[in-house]
Amino acid sequence: MNARVAELCAQRQFRMAEAPLRDPGPGEVQVRIDAVGICGSDLHAYAEGGVGDTPCVYPMVLGHEPAGTIVGAGAGVAGWTAGDHAAFEPAIYCYHCEFCRTGRHNVCANIRFMSMPGEPGFFRDYANIPAGNLIGIPPSLALRDATIIEPLAVVLHSMKFVALGLSETAVVFGAGPIGLMTVICLKLAGAARVWAVEPVAERRELARQAGADAVIDPSATDPSREIQRDTGGRGVDVTIDCAASGGSLDHCIRATRRAGRVVLTGIHAETYVPLEVSPLRRKELAIYSVRRSNHEVEAARDLLVENLPRFAAMITHTRPLHRIAEAFHQVEHRADGVGKLVILP
Repeated sequence: MNARVAELCAQRQFRMAEAPLRDPGPGEVQVRIDAVGICGSDLHAYAEGGVGDTPCVYPMVLGHEPAGTIVGAGAGVAGWTAGDHAAFEPAIYCYHCEFCRTGRHNVCANIRFMSMPGEPGFFRDYANIPAGNLIGIPPSLALRDATIIEPLAVVLHSMKFVALGLSETAVVFGAGPIGLMTVICLKLAGAARVWAVEPVAERRELARQAGADAVIDPSATDPSREIQRDTGGRGVDVTIDCAASGGSLDHCIRATRRAGRVVLTGIHAETYVPLEVSPLRRKELAIYSVRRSNHEVEAARDLLVENLPRFAAMITHTRPLHRIAEAFHQVEHRADGVGKLVILP
């Protein structure tokens, strides 16, 4: 049996291909992939030829926010039946290194991540994955919406570093999907006031709908000065950089109060990023970086189910697999008010 695969074959170039589909091996399940969200890191690979300092190796298959249907299982798999719906965790850990043994699986020394070079992702019709990478979902949760689970787990991981205290304030730079989910989580956690900084008008409106108390257009004003003015010169307790572009990290440093926190969730295109170190030092700020998620997947599923209308509102567009090039072009150019775009093969 052959299955369709959408391969990234060069920068900004996809091609549809067919690949043989083997039977699932011991401990594996075979899944039909019914929905996959386009992530910001997918966009880095597509538009920049790599993610951070990891270059693309063509051809490769992107896509790591999947959900779908069980179609078969290999030897030793129990608890799953053909026809069951699930979301799929894209990270495969070794479970034996120092970091796995201490519960830090997200920085596993031997991690394999489905959608990186050499590990095909989910922009395809079928895949065989370890049974332990299945996340059960309730029948009421549409597969389109279940694609939110993986990125929401990343946001929940970032919230451990945000460590929001009673009545604290926060700024989110970037109102793409991760930024929007961060706004929602901050408000659910009890943030007294949340600002969202975003240059695209449609995404500023999505941020308002997500619960942002104020939105700022960084193309019209200096956002860190605006926030300092709004807070009487104190600054906010925590800033979360989901944009990682346009000097957003420096704006975070300037907008954060003394002894506050800066959380870097976004991925910079550049390997080296200039940093305004003097205010960072004077204010004794703590900077945290986020590496995917770490044991937050089930909590993300439950939070999504409990607050589905708020999170699902950010899914504004869908496209079939054979129109993936058009989909990525739209997301890159933030066209037609796109928030989250989901591929429905």
